[in-house]
Amino acid sequence: MPQIALGDIEKHFWLTRSISRCMGISMTEAMAEGRLSPDGYAELVTRCRAAGCDVQCEHWMSTQQGPVARAPEFCANAETLNRLKT
Repeated sequence: MPQIALGDIEKHFWLTRSISRCMGISMTEAMAEGRLSPDGYAELVTRCRAAGCDVQCEHWMSTQQGPVARAPEFCANAETLNRLKT
């Protein structure tokens, strides 16, 4: 079975955190409130690392003028982030 090449962990940590901030989600608060486990957070970063949409993500973030209600459709973590938003 071929291995998936993962992107740089620091870059994708910050991409995941930045998308959540654009949505008004604090990952620290979500974990403190029990809505997201530390393992769940690590899974979000790993999913981002494997998705291959970092350039699209960076472009999307550069066009945001204020808080957004939903994660971009291309985001591999959209379902989880949208759930955390509600």
